[in-house]
Amino acid sequence: MNHRPRRLRKNAAIRSLVREKELNISDLICPVFVTEEKNIKREIPSMPGQFHFSLDRLGEEINEIVEPGIKAILLFGLPEYKDEIGSSAYSKNGIVRQAVGLIKEKHPDLFVITDVCLCQYTSHGHCGIIDDNSVDNDKSVEILAKVALSHAQAGADMVAPSDMMDGRVGAIRKTLDKNNFEDVSIMSYSAKYASAFYGPFRGAVNSAPSFGDRKTYQMDPANSGEAVKEAGLDLQEGADILMVKPAMAYMDIIYRFKQDFNVPIAAYNVSGEYSMIKAASLAGYLDEKQVVMEAMTGIKRAGADLIITYFAKELAKWLS
Repeated sequence: MNHRPRRLRKNAAIRSLVREKELNISDLICPVFVTEEKNIKREIPSMPGQFHFSLDRLGEEINEIVEPGIKAILLFGLPEYKDEIGSSAYSKNGIVRQAVGLIKEKHPDLFVITDVCLCQYTSHGHCGIIDDNSVDNDKSVEILAKVALSHAQAGADMVAPSDMMDGRVGAIRKTLDKNNFEDVSIMSYSAKYASAFYGPFRGAVNSAPSFGDRKTYQMDPANSGEAVKEAGLDLQEGADILMVKPAMAYMDIIYRFKQDFNVPIAAYNVSGEYSMIKAASLAGYLDEKQVVMEAMTGIKRAGADLIITYFAKELAKWLS
């Protein structure tokens, strides 16, 4: 036979030499949950191995993230106070603002991305402002721009709007530029699907909606052309990075983004995807390291330049 592809699989050395895609520590973004409580490092029941950290213990987690070479985090805040408009999300003493300040004081070179949304800050658990029992898009966008600005003022390097309101990227870009934060970039949750894979996360941040669901603003899992439209609009409005969420069930969307747009593509390996693998590995059904490496390689092969994953610390150790 003239064609024997197995020749290039003969041993580990040749497999490594011809490997098309390879994970790197620099691909990884590690999510971090910070709470306004005191002296807290509390494991999240639905996400084994993931923790809530209070401000006075946040440094422990940041040190563990930085030590193996991870260069970026995605920060989520758990506020003490919630109201109808999520005012604690942009308060001068807000949990994310405080956390950003502490992190930048100790680790100025760590790239800090902040999640910009209202769900964990509102008493009703929706990602925007409620008017007549529905989420008011334009009122929500005004608040979201205030949240992004407050994070930039605290020292965030990038803001990541995850709400899926129409026009929010443009409003945030305009607000940041007006206030001399032209260098603060935007990673848009461009294709955030109305997914059942978010379940463990909603428990982690106590953000389940108190009525209805999020299907009127998050995307229908059956749609792909709509995702491309959303991404194109976000780019027009000033997004620097486009994100697909979830990752593993939406690799076709990652691929389409990579083919259609000449910008960095991020993929969020979400809580449900993480917890399924964790549960199966803890039960002895599969080898966690091998499965995680395969899954993350698949996400990168689909076209992701950046991977947000709760496995980031483990991956960094395996890759170093």
